[in-house]
Amino acid sequence: MTTATAELLTVPEVMTRLKLGRSKVYDLIRSRRLVSIKIDGARRIPVGAVQDFVLGQIEEAA
Repeated sequence: MTTATAELLTVPEVMTRLKLGRSKVYDLIRSRRLVSIKIDGARRIPVGAVQDFVLGQIEEAA
């Protein structure tokens, strides 16, 4: 397991990194554009998923 996949972020941490609101982050999760997991009811997002999302957005814009 790599460090990127081992580190998990909370929704507020993702909000800060992407400079998005809570609703938008949950919208990305619901639409499966941002991968997340649930641990005992707590939503967590792997750092690699955030990086993949950003790279995908950059590719779409190019």
